[in-house]
Amino acid sequence: MADNPIVYVDFTCPFAWVTSRWMLEVAKARPSVTPEFRLMSLYILNAGRDVDAGYRERLDAGRGLGRVAAAVQEEYGPEAFAKFYTAAGTMIHDHLNRNYPEVIPAALAEAGLPADLAAAVDSDKYDDALAASHHEGMDPVGSDVGTPVIHLGDTAFFGPVLTRVPTGDEALKVYDGAAALAGYPHFFELKRSRTEKPSATIPG
Repeated sequence: MADNPIVYVDFTCPFAWVTSRWMLEVAKARPSVTPEFRLMSLYILNAGRDVDAGYRERLDAGRGLGRVAAAVQEEYGPEAFAKFYTAAGTMIHDHLNRNYPEVIPAALAEAGLPADLAAAVDSDKYDDALAASHHEGMDPVGSDVGTPVIHLGDTAFFGPVLTRVPTGDEALKVYDGAAALAGYPHFFELKRSRTEKPSATIPG
């Protein structure tokens, strides 16, 4: 199975954030693994669904951030997208700053990207590109899952959903286990109830 996993994320999802940081730990421990991050949209995924008012409010609040992320991905490619994701995700999930109008310009600056990309918040210019990226990531796994979604070669799967970031050998064990399950064509699901909130704090 190819060692160039593509990880589809929504910037607002803490579970996607933890999984993305784990993938970076995998790449550190095994340089042959080169993860690429791409955009999916919880706003698009839940369009037309009956969700509670609080969640709908969070989806609406994150829509502009998704549009800016789509602009970054479309105009500047995967490396810039990864830098913007790391900058924004650190603010949102590690520093618990969900004031997106504040996060967006700060993350663009930290990623070395043009400030005028922030104008995409109120524009539909990149909506088609956002939708295309979303469906490229999500259609192979179906509509009854969320993020993170990982594509490994011709295989795509939801998860793994992690609440902590494995490092070193442990990160590789989790990666190899996920890849082994994903590589079996008749494997579909492994799940249990979550009992703790996600945290991307790296031990030590």
